[in-house]
Amino acid sequence: MKVGLEEGRSGRVRNSPVAWRMLGWLLLVQTTVAFVGRSLAPLSPLLERDLHLSKAQVGMLMASLFLGQSLVSLPGGYWVDRLGSRFLLLVLTLCLGIGFAVAALLKSFGLVLVFIVIGGLGYGAMHTTSNRSIIYWFHPESRGIAMGLKQMGVTIGSSLAALLLLPIALEYGWRITLIFSCFILIIVGLITYWGYRDPFSNDTRVPMEFQSFLTLLWEVARNRQLLAVSLAALGLSSAQMCLTTYVVFFAHEQLGYNIYLAGLLLFVSEIGGSIGRVLWGMISDGLFGGKRLIVLILIALVTSVCSIITSLLPTDAPFEIVLPLIAVFGFSIAGFNGIWMNAATEAVPERWSGLASGFSICIGSWGVIIGPPIFGWIVDWSHNYTTAWLFLSLIMVVVIGLLLWGGFKSDCSSSNKNHLSIF
Repeated sequence: MKVGLEEGRSGRVRNSPVAWRMLGWLLLVQTTVAFVGRSLAPLSPLLERDLHLSKAQVGMLMASLFLGQSLVSLPGGYWVDRLGSRFLLLVLTLCLGIGFAVAALLKSFGLVLVFIVIGGLGYGAMHTTSNRSIIYWFHPESRGIAMGLKQMGVTIGSSLAALLLLPIALEYGWRITLIFSCFILIIVGLITYWGYRDPFSNDTRVPMEFQSFLTLLWEVARNRQLLAVSLAALGLSSAQMCLTTYVVFFAHEQLGYNIYLAGLLLFVSEIGGSIGRVLWGMISDGLFGGKRLIVLILIALVTSVCSIITSLLPTDAPFEIVLPLIAVFGFSIAGFNGIWMNAATEAVPERWSGLASGFSICIGSWGVIIGPPIFGWIVDWSHNYTTAWLFLSLIMVVVIGLLLWGGFKSDCSSSNKNHLSIF
């Protein structure tokens, strides 16, 4: 497969006012999808009490969401390359909204998990669908900030869920709160379908038989840069979810902060991630001319340093010192997603960007599924968080190695010598 970017008639509208207006629609739907999909974390204490769950079962709630994401990523990429983004934006919001609304009506934990997985299908395929839209609406030199703005919807939605849903659920119950959130999502999906347009849909849709899909998938999987980015995303996603899942426990149990201050650290990390998704995109576009791998390496380096510093914090560490540390921590590890999506989709010809995005998300999602349990097991084994944070730093070293490997490409014009293409 030839690695590069191909530009068709859609290039006429790229970076136009219409493109930025379409980005607004994508940001709106991405935010609302995250608002519902990430509602499980703040509502978990109420689900635990109502459904009589153990802590392990509580952990299965988020794992089920991302299991659905992993299962749908490849077929989602296949269908968005065939059908375009507009129709799928509606279908996926309906899938997530109906799946979670049905889960809110059930009392059987097993059935709740099943419908969370179904909702996860809509949540996960939304990434591949919206990523493909960014590729077609924006030139490479501005995709970093565009993708960062779109991905900022994830952390904005997560922050809004943490800020709004738990107080509402305490007043009216988690079931009514979740159903109402799903109703909002479905309305946004309908409005987005009315307002959003694919650029030159007849040119950008790719008719493809299933056998051809399997052949293309094999070619995509052999792309070294895409494979390296996807494996690195597994480690980065793992670190992101470990921070999100355990920063409150760490601050409360090891640093001795009250629940309010510990929860404030989680909120700050999400805000830092929202800012990071935009600023890392600007850094990638402005300072490094669209070279995504070097920016991912910088993110991994900052994350590694933050992990080490966090592991060394004394039990009486002042809150005014920990707060900016966690903000930078979130800025780095919760801000990598837009750069990841750019690196994955730009590794292949753009007409296959949906499949490349799905392939990369399929691999990267497993970091979210397996990372937090391993982190938690280390905490249980060591009876503190120090070793777990150091383990996170070690993961970042592996991530950097993978990205360096992915950046080496064979240069046939210079006696087949390798050169590092990320600099």
